[in-house]
Amino acid sequence: MATNPDAVIIGAGHNSLACACHLAARGWKVAVYEQAGEPGGAVKTGAYTLPGFRHDWAAMNLSMFAGSAFHTENAAELAKYGLAFAPTANPFASVFPDGRWLGISNDHALTTARVRGFSDADAQTWQQLTDDFPAQAESIFGVLGSAMNLRAVSSLGWKLWRKNGGGGTLDLAGFLMMSPRAWLDETFTSEHVKATLAAWGMHLDFAPDIAGGAVFPYLEAMAGQAFGMVLGQGGANTITNAMVRMIEARGGSVHCDANVTGIKEAAGRAFGIILADGTLVEAEKAVIANVSPAALAKLTGDTSDTKYDQKLRSFQHAPGTMMIHLAMDALPDWSAPELKRFAYVHMAPSMDQMARTYAQAKAGLLPDEPVIVCGQPTVVDPSRAPEGKHVLWLQVRMAPGQIKGDAKGENAATDWESAAEPFANRALGILERYAPGTRAKILGQHIVTPTMLEADNPNLVGGDQVCGSHHLHQHFMNRPARGYADGTTPIRNLYHTGAAVWPGGGTGAGPGTLLAKKLAGN
Repeated sequence: MATNPDAVIIGAGHNSLACACHLAARGWKVAVYEQAGEPGGAVKTGAYTLPGFRHDWAAMNLSMFAGSAFHTENAAELAKYGLAFAPTANPFASVFPDGRWLGISNDHALTTARVRGFSDADAQTWQQLTDDFPAQAESIFGVLGSAMNLRAVSSLGWKLWRKNGGGGTLDLAGFLMMSPRAWLDETFTSEHVKATLAAWGMHLDFAPDIAGGAVFPYLEAMAGQAFGMVLGQGGANTITNAMVRMIEARGGSVHCDANVTGIKEAAGRAFGIILADGTLVEAEKAVIANVSPAALAKLTGDTSDTKYDQKLRSFQHAPGTMMIHLAMDALPDWSAPELKRFAYVHMAPSMDQMARTYAQAKAGLLPDEPVIVCGQPTVVDPSRAPEGKHVLWLQVRMAPGQIKGDAKGENAATDWESAAEPFANRALGILERYAPGTRAKILGQHIVTPTMLEADNPNLVGGDQVCGSHHLHQHFMNRPARGYADGTTPIRNLYHTGAAVWPGGGTGAGPGTLLAKKLAGN
C-alpha cells in the first residue's frame, strides 16, 4: 500500500521547489502540485516569439539565487542536475534624455570614474560607500536572511548591538526605514546618479518617496559593483529544471496541470489537499501553500484567528508590470555604444518622473511615461538566440492591474485586451527615443499584460510580480501578518510560503528555505 507523502506543496514556484529540495535532502517524502502546465511560476523560459529565441517569462536576474543560502548549500548537486549560470561584469546602466548615461560595472575604478564624470563629490561618496560595503552588507544581509519571529529578532538585535554598538544599530534601523529619495538626496548631489540608483526601487514597489525603500538601490548598486549580475545559462528556468530533478532524484514528485481547490482539515489541523478532479492527497507532516494571501483565505475559509483572516483578505499588492518580449535582428543602437554591454538598461530619467509614474499606476491610470527596464540577455548569453541575433526583455513599470483611464489621454480602453498594443507602442516609443531604429530591428514580438501574468500564475495578482507590496506595514514581521512571518498559520500543520511571506519577493528562495529549515529542524 502506497504511503502518503510527508509534505504536500501547493504551487511549483522557486520557493516551493527550494523548500521541497531541502526537505527531501533531509529524508522527507515530498509531492508538489502545480496548476500550470509547467513548473517555475514566474521563473520560466520559452520561445514566445520565434523558434530559436529563448525569453525569460518574468524573472531574469538570478543574482539573488546564486548568492542565496539555498544555492550555497546545494550548489554541487544542482550543478549535477544541469544548473548553469551566465555571469556578467556589467549588470546595469541608466540612459538619460540629454544623451548621458551611467553604468555600474564589476570594476570599482571604472565605475567610480563614471560617477566622477557627474560629480567629484559623488565619486568621493561612492568610494566611501564601497569601502564600507562589506561591513554594512554583513549587517543588512543578516537582517534580510533572518527568520522573523521574536526569538530570532531578539537574537539578531543583540548580535547587531554587539557588532555595531547602540549608535550603529540605530543608524541601521533608521536606514531601513528611509525612502529612496531621502537617502539619495542625503548621499549624492547629481540627479543622474540619484536616478540611476532609484530605478531599482521601482523593481520592488518602492517609488522614490516610499519609506523603507532605500536599502534596495543601495544593495543593487554596491552588490552589482562587487559581484556583477548572474543570469541563467540558456534561460532562468535552469534553476527550475535543476530543482525538479533534485526533488525527483530523492523520491519526490512534481505534478503539473494539477489545480488545488481546497485544503482538508479537521480539529484545527490540516491533513491534505483536494484537487479539481476531487482527488484527496493526504500529508503526514505538513501542507505547504505557495499562494497569494487571498488565495490562501479561499482555500481555508475562516481560521481561529480573525485578525489573520482579515490580513489575508486585505493584503495589498503592488502595481502590475507589462512584459514585452522581442526577437531582434540586432541590439539597439543606444546613444552610447557602451550600453550594448549591459544586462539591464533603465529608462527612468528622474526621481520625479518615477514618482509620477507610480502615482498614476496606483490611481489606475496607464502612465504617460512608464519606466522601462530593457534586458539584453544575449549580451551575456548568446545561446538564447540564433547566431548574430538577439532577444530583448522589456519590463514596463508601472502598469495598473485594473485600468481606470490613461494619464496621457490617448487610450480610452479600460480592459487590457484592448489597451495592450497601444500601451506597448508607448513603451517601444520610449525605447526608440533612446535608441533610434530599434523598431526596424524587431523580428518578432510578444506582449504579456498584467492580466495575462495573473492568468498564467494566480500569485501575480494584477500583474504584481512580487506577490504583494513590500511597504513597511506588510514587511518584516508583518509579512503577511504579524505573528505569521515565519510561514506558520493558525491551522496546525498548514504553512504558507512564497513571495507573500518574509523575506518577500525576488529569486533568493528565502521564504521557502527558511520554512524548510524550520520544519526539518536544520
